Amino acid sequence: MKKEIAWITDSTAFITEELKNNPDVYVLPLQINFGKESFEDGVDLNTDQLYERINKLKEVPTTSQPSVGKFVELFEKLKSKYDKAIAVHISSELSGTIASCKAAAEIAEFEVGIVDSKSMSYAITTLINKGMEFAKKKMSFENIRARLQDEAQNSENYILLGSLDQFYKGGRMSGTQYLLGSLLQIKPIIQIATDGKFHVFEKVRSDARAVRRMIELFSESYNTHKINQLQIMHGNIHAKALELKEEVLKLIPNLDIFIGEISSTIGVHAGEGTLAMIWHKEK
Repeated sequence: MKKEIAWITDSTAFITEELKNNPDVYVLPLQINFGKESFEDGVDLNTDQLYERINKLKEVPTTSQPSVGKFVELFEKLKSKYDKAIAVHISSELSGTIASCKAAAEIAEFEVGIVDSKSMSYAITTLINKGMEFAKKKMSFENIRARLQDEAQNSENYILLGSLDQFYKGGRMSGTQYLLGSLLQIKPIIQIATDGKFHVFEKVRSDARAVRRMIELFSESYNTHKINQLQIMHGNIHAKALELKEEVLKLIPNLDIFIGEISSTIGVHAGEGTLAMIWHKEK
C-alpha cells in the first residue's frame, strides 16, 4: 500500500536530525562547480572542504540547480511508494530549482505540490515541519500546499555577509553597491524579502553595529508577533553565533534559540563568517 505524501526539498534547506531520519524526506543537492570539477552539496563536499578550497584556490565557485533528469529519476522512484509529493524549495528568484522540479513532475507524470519558500536555509525547514503537522491533522493535499505557500510570507531574516566579494562575484549585488561597501568599509545587512529576492536592507559601519541592529529588528518583531523560535545560522563561526544567542537571551530570557550552519551552496555566495537570524511569525 502506497504512502500518501513524500516530502522533497533541496540542499539549501537546513536538514535537522529529525528530517535526516525521516524516511519520507528526500533531499536533492545543488551543484557546486570549481571550474570543470562539480560536487554535490552535502554529499561529496561539506562546508569545511568548501571554505578550504576557496581560501586555497582564491577562486569563487559557481552553483547550479539539480537537473531535470535528477528530479525525474527521483520521481520515478517515488511513484511506486507514494500517491503524491510536496516539494519545498529555495526561492525561485534565487535558483532554477523549482523550474527543474516542475518540468520533471510533468515528464514523470507524478503529482507534486510545489511550494516556493521565497527564502532558503531554516525558513524551508520550518515550512516542511509545518506541512508534516498539517498532514497529521488530516488536512488535504492541496490545502497543505496552499497553506505552506501562504506561510512562506511569514518568514523574516537578516544576514550579515561573511564575504562581500563572494556575494558580488556570485551576481547577488550590483557593482555600485559592492564598490561603496568596499571603499567605505560598510557592512550591509542583507535580507531575502517577501518577493524572494536579496535586498540590501541597511548599511552600517561595523560588524558590531550590524549585529546590534539585527537584534533590534528581531526584538521589534518579537514584540509584535508570536514567534516560537529564533534560528541563528552561521558560516563556520559557531563561537560568534553563541555570543549572539547570549545577547538575545539577555533581552528575552526564555526564548528558544536554535544554532545551525548554512549549507555549502549558501556558503558559496555568502562566504565564511556569515551570520544570519531567521524566524517565523506565527498566525
